[in-house]
Amino acid sequence: MHEPSSTRHALVIGAGLAGSAACVALARRGWRLTLLDAAPGPAQAASALPVGMLSPHVTRVPTPLSRLCALGVADARLELQRRVPQGHGWQACEVDNLGHDPGRWPAALVRPAALVNAWLDEARGFGALDCLWSQRVAGLTRWPDGAWVALDEAGRPLAQAPTVVVASAHGTRTLLESHHGLTATALPLRPVKGQMSLAALDGDPLAPRPMRNNGVFVPAYEDAGLSPAWPPRVWAMGSTYERGADNNTVEAAAHERNAQSLEEMHAPAAGVLRQSVADGSLRGWAQVRCASLDRLPLVGAAPDLQALDALMNAAGARRGRVPLAETPHLPGLYLLTALGSRGLTLAHWCAHLLAARMSGEASPLPPADHDLEQALDPSRFAWKAARRQRV
Repeated sequence: MHEPSSTRHALVIGAGLAGSAACVALARRGWRLTLLDAAPGPAQAASALPVGMLSPHVTRVPTPLSRLCALGVADARLELQRRVPQGHGWQACEVDNLGHDPGRWPAALVRPAALVNAWLDEARGFGALDCLWSQRVAGLTRWPDGAWVALDEAGRPLAQAPTVVVASAHGTRTLLESHHGLTATALPLRPVKGQMSLAALDGDPLAPRPMRNNGVFVPAYEDAGLSPAWPPRVWAMGSTYERGADNNTVEAAAHERNAQSLEEMHAPAAGVLRQSVADGSLRGWAQVRCASLDRLPLVGAAPDLQALDALMNAAGARRGRVPLAETPHLPGLYLLTALGSRGLTLAHWCAHLLAARMSGEASPLPPADHDLEQALDPSRFAWKAARRQRV
């Protein structure tokens, strides 16, 4: 590990799983970080999920996402084992996969905020992290000296550094669109609302093991560190996936959709859910995640659309083609976003990949997976759009 650098300084915008993972990955490499978030503390939005599932992403044939998740699950499990005591943020388990590839898989039940706080504590331990809470970043601008400046809603500077990592989920597009022209075509990010139904568990677990099919059913989870807003021992069911919804309202209709999905997995537990609705004991949690058009994260440097357009025009004049890897980028501006519902799995591995790139290191991807670099490149959508315009 390295002492914090006097020159390698980055702003990190967003203090959820992605932002905290970026902080610790960069701090381990000697970077100095300034973390900004609109909330009064870390893990206040989607990363405030009471309990999530870390488990393999099973597909009929390998896909870029399933391959990335295979790397991410192993990496996240090591981070849990090293940073968070069992029973105080996670617990090992097995999950019964009831979908197209049924089987029993090793898994873990995780409270995401425990990982977020462990990563931030580690970054602070290097003397590398300053946190600015309740600071909503409304814009980013680059001064003539090359510094990136985070601006509040009145256009006043909040913080500055030569480098910035935007890890603010769906807020990423709004943040960059007004100042840098990164439109919905260049950054096709979509809000996705998810709702969990949960209640206190007073007796035996509702099933022998967690289950996955259309959603995740957790028959019992006990955690001494759960927020006082929740009972220390709960069962939970989450299956809703509302594309385009950008509110965190808990809805009765979403509870019923969770009940319907649970009925296909474990009918008695679905009966408990509906009875909990009837007697008023059911609780709900809803938040908005961020997904990209192709469901893969955006990890890397942000594209420079004006320079890309000029390069494409020049290439067209000489009947050449511009490879994706040669896309021009905005100097010092990086993205770590669109983790979707796989934040627990992907945050640390993607942050590790990004931090290695920002630090001039060789790619940590195994040779067989080097194509994933381009699959995650934030420039891929702008590059495809520019290519289509010239066909």
